[in-house]
Amino acid sequence: MALKRFLSWLASFRLRILFRSAFLMLFFVVMVLVLAVLQGEKQRAWSNYQNVLAKTQEHIVARLRHPSGQLALMNPERRVNDTGAIHPVLLPFSAIDFDDRNKAWNAVEMADCLVRYPRHGSLCVGIGNNPWIGGFIYVAGTFASGTLVAHEIGDRYLDGAHRMLVSVRLRGTRYRWIAPFEALPSKRGVPVEGVNGRFTGYVELEERDYDGRFPEKDFRGWLWQQSRCIDERQESRQDGGQDCERKSFFSLRLPVGELIADLLRNRHAPWPPPDLNNIDVEIYLLPPGEDKSRQDALFDSASNASVSPFSLNDLGGLLQVGESLRIRRGDGEEILIRGREGLEEQVSPLLTGLIRRLPVVAPDERQETASPTIIELEDFVTTPLGDYRIVLHGDAGRVVNKILSATATRLAWFVGAIMAVIVLVWLVIEIGMIRRIARLTHRARQFSPRREGSEFMSFDFSDLESSDELGILAERLDWLLARVREDAGRERIRAAQEKEQWHAVGHEIMSPLQSLLALHGNPEDPDYRYLARMQQAIRVLYGSATPSEAFQSSSVALGTLNLDDFFADIAGNAFHIGVVDVRYVPRGIPVLARADEYALEDVIGHLLRNADRHRVSGTPITLSLGPEDEAEPGSVSMKVHNVGPPIAPEWLDKIFEYGFSGSTGQGDEGRRGQGLFVAKTYMAKMGGTIRVVNEAEGVSFYLSLKRSDARGV
Repeated sequence: MALKRFLSWLASFRLRILFRSAFLMLFFVVMVLVLAVLQGEKQRAWSNYQNVLAKTQEHIVARLRHPSGQLALMNPERRVNDTGAIHPVLLPFSAIDFDDRNKAWNAVEMADCLVRYPRHGSLCVGIGNNPWIGGFIYVAGTFASGTLVAHEIGDRYLDGAHRMLVSVRLRGTRYRWIAPFEALPSKRGVPVEGVNGRFTGYVELEERDYDGRFPEKDFRGWLWQQSRCIDERQESRQDGGQDCERKSFFSLRLPVGELIADLLRNRHAPWPPPDLNNIDVEIYLLPPGEDKSRQDALFDSASNASVSPFSLNDLGGLLQVGESLRIRRGDGEEILIRGREGLEEQVSPLLTGLIRRLPVVAPDERQETASPTIIELEDFVTTPLGDYRIVLHGDAGRVVNKILSATATRLAWFVGAIMAVIVLVWLVIEIGMIRRIARLTHRARQFSPRREGSEFMSFDFSDLESSDELGILAERLDWLLARVREDAGRERIRAAQEKEQWHAVGHEIMSPLQSLLALHGNPEDPDYRYLARMQQAIRVLYGSATPSEAFQSSSVALGTLNLDDFFADIAGNAFHIGVVDVRYVPRGIPVLARADEYALEDVIGHLLRNADRHRVSGTPITLSLGPEDEAEPGSVSMKVHNVGPPIAPEWLDKIFEYGFSGSTGQGDEGRRGQGLFVAKTYMAKMGGTIRVVNEAEGVSFYLSLKRSDARGV
């Protein structure tokens, strides 16, 4: 019963539970879709990472096999000195053909050893990888200037022309040269583009007079100036761009005595020199003029605005976070380059932890374990110094999770917006509709006709009225409730009137009964018994609102009753109540039971009238006391049987209810359906039971009362 009430109470929330469950399901489905997308993206990213890492390795190896990459491999510690001096690099070539402009330019450009300077300046300083070419330092570069002023042969002063000042410092020794520009005469019949010349190197002196000084014989220098102006708009001027700036390319070969001496002393001297990074080279170009200083230089290698060329550290830009590149030559020291962290994107720790826990399955179905997290790819690059082992290390888990976390964090606002819209729609419907439905349901659940009149009249739905559907429903409910209140008020008035009428009828009947009882005062007189029963019935009903309440509130006086004599009297006097042919075979021995004589006589009277209405004409109604074995221990069984049609099975449990009257099609007028209700009520008050059974030849009513001993207990 409690479970049934709970289920009934839960059913009143069914629509609200369905509605809220739908929104929760929608919320859950969106979350599942997000997780499915993240898992799919992680699976694809994981599968593609190996291909991406392999392409990165191919790109790195191809770059390192290029002359510029070999230059970076052979000079891993290449740097510009704090003072602005440049250290020579080991070139991937045995030497530079400095006498040929095209060859020299192609060599330094392909090797990418040029350090870039402002105003179209550049400079490459290096040594060849073949020591037998000689202990020379090669210098090549570019600068921008106007018309070059050449040094005239025989002029004792060198500061009247454009001149190059070169300084080399190593092992405590400093080499300084001054190389004025000398123009070369053009060959007859050979067209020359621009200005060609050379730099003739002299050992620099503190004084400016170089009379009688001879140039350094191993010092070589060449210069080629373009004929076109750097700014092409200046060539359209009337003077033809005579004073415009032009770009010049120069190449130098510097003889360094210490390096030459090393090779002469020991044919197996190490090359490149171990102290190559300690050799400082400075070069600057001065315009004509005696008072010109380094501040007036057209080109200065010590400029802070220089841009270094490609180096191994630049490979870090090709690596992602979590990737590293290890480079080693033979058993030498290993160079480790890590991926640049760059600007860290803001990621959500919650999303990062979630993505880290998403499973990833290997693409190979035969592989039972997940894809490996750590991936290493290996290759080799051959240089003049030997083979370099290149190992690219990738942490797939870290790279994929970090990239996916950053992407998921950027898109989290979109998913959050969807969730917010779902919650907002739910709140709008919850507040605007479901909340009002809940109030209407709660108030309707409290409404019950079984409530007391004052509570019943206090229900009001007017505060829920509005112009929408729920408001119209509340308005109609309030209108119906008002009609019910009116009907209830009229019913109370009618009930009060009936009660007063019932009291009046009872009062009018009691007076004649009192007179009749006075005339038939002998208790042994049969008329007295029926008059006493009528008086008891009037007393039971007098003062009650309804007959059912009267019967239920009546009391019985239990005593010891001999059922054998009682049934014999009933059968002999049944004709007084209009029932004939009632048969009972007396036992001749007392059968004592606990009962109220008047109440039990009323019960049997109602059963006899009911049997008389439904029996087959000409058949008797039999009364009997059941055998000892048919009654419960301590009880007496009684039976009233008639021959007639059986009672419908669906009526067997209803015939004892107040107001129920089975229609037989005849003699139904005036029947109130209370005879069997009275019989059951009185039997219950006497501690007995009554039941009806359809038998083969008719219908039987079985009654049971508690047995009493001879002393009446």
